[in-house]
Amino acid sequence: MRHLPNILSGIRLILVGVFVVLFRAGRYLPALSVFVFAFFTDVLDGQLARANGWVTNLGKLLDPLADKLMTLAALVCIYWGKQKTLYLVLFLLMALKELLMVIGGLFMAKRSVVAMADWPGKIATGLFAVGVMLSLLSFLSLPVEPWNLVILAVATAMSYFALVFYAATQLPKALGKRNDAAGGA
Repeated sequence: MRHLPNILSGIRLILVGVFVVLFRAGRYLPALSVFVFAFFTDVLDGQLARANGWVTNLGKLLDPLADKLMTLAALVCIYWGKQKTLYLVLFLLMALKELLMVIGGLFMAKRSVVAMADWPGKIATGLFAVGVMLSLLSFLSLPVEPWNLVILAVATAMSYFALVFYAATQLPKALGKRNDAAGGA
């Protein structure tokens, strides 16, 4: 049972491909269903891991990877479907932020520091989920624009705030580890 959160994250990684295939085939309701299911497995795996003490370094990496890949895949698909520049801009901003997070994560991993999700990242993830769900509903002819775009823009801003927050709170730990290692040599 202790591996269940990581298994759920692995399933979410597989669901990214399922989502893209369904969306590209014009099966918007099943694609939305996959996205919603993936979001709820994200919530469930986090709850299980924290409540039962099953938090692992692998889970700290796998969980956000699955979240970010699903969000980025959804934003690309929505752009493909809408062909509106704003969706492309949101995707590019998100992709840039994720690239910066990966670089920071690799820097920290080299110093044996693995960051855990904190409130700004969780809020950004939740806002992205709502914004993407609303955007997907627009493919079912529901009048959700411009609210979906407003939520996606707020989610993007919050994700950049999270980037700064993590840099301010997590990078000092990694730099401290390096100084500790240099001092002990």
